[in-house]
Amino acid sequence: MSIYAMPSPELVFESMFAYQRSAAVKAAVELDLFTAIDEGATHPSAIAQRVNASERGIRILCDYLTVYRLLSKSDGAYRLVPESAAFLSKKSPVYLGSVARFLVMPEMGKYMDTLPDAVRRGGVEDTGRSSVAPDNPIWVEFARSMMPMMVPNAHAIADLVASGQTLVKVLDIAAGHGVFGITIAQRNPNAHVVAVDWKAVLAVAEEHAQQAGVLARYRTIPGDAFEVDYGTGYDIALVTNFLHHYDAPTCTSLLKKVAGALKPGGQVVILEFVPNPDRVSPPLAAAFSLTMLADTVGGDAYTLAELTDQLTRAGFRDIAAHPTPTPETIVIGRQ
Repeated sequence: MSIYAMPSPELVFESMFAYQRSAAVKAAVELDLFTAIDEGATHPSAIAQRVNASERGIRILCDYLTVYRLLSKSDGAYRLVPESAAFLSKKSPVYLGSVARFLVMPEMGKYMDTLPDAVRRGGVEDTGRSSVAPDNPIWVEFARSMMPMMVPNAHAIADLVASGQTLVKVLDIAAGHGVFGITIAQRNPNAHVVAVDWKAVLAVAEEHAQQAGVLARYRTIPGDAFEVDYGTGYDIALVTNFLHHYDAPTCTSLLKKVAGALKPGGQVVILEFVPNPDRVSPPLAAAFSLTMLADTVGGDAYTLAELTDQLTRAGFRDIAAHPTPTPETIVIGRQ
């Protein structure tokens, strides 16, 4: 093949250097660079003074962020693009900068360091080495950092299940930050929430419940969601961003346990990255399978057909999918 007919290697190099992009975003968030620009510091000298950094360092970082379309540049001045203005400036009500503390934490990167081994095995070696190992401390950081990212989905779920003023008993499996159950409790003053997760994680959820003014209607059950006794009589069970950590038979087993905790006619609400049947679209949902390959024994991003099969085998009916403002999908089944 003539060298003039060869494709560009740019895609290959960009992929190999992708870790630099996440590091650059994390650095900019830690420096509060996006907020500084949003507040009017647009030239390197002004930004450097505002964030207490070197002018050279700011110029290089801002140019890099401009290359990857998180900033724009004109006549030596930097401006926020719509995405960074919405999600990376603290002036925005939908600021998501805190999620970098979890998504780019070194502990998460270590799972990708052993990806070749995970590909050979089809997952990590055993549960003790996975992200869902008992009391894994990463989930405390998850609970502290990821709540802002989940707020739109929490309201989408509440829109579907929290209407009315009747007494509602909510079971929140792997509650994490707690925002899903908390939002229902805020929307329905008669709702009581029981949250299940590791003890250290639930302490964060309780902090959030107190801040939201619903702690009096918020109870916790610490421990392994597969082993603890949930009790019974629930109207709603939330299983959010949890099934993807496990293989399909394990998911079905958990859903059967959840079904046993619900009242007749009760609803299970699942939130997941749901790829299309081709498993390569939409991009974020489809790509999430790789994360599960790298840090779980048998987890996956399940298609709607696969989730429907799990729910049906667990005894649920009237299964329906609902879009959200994010790349995730809500799937609801009735007991």
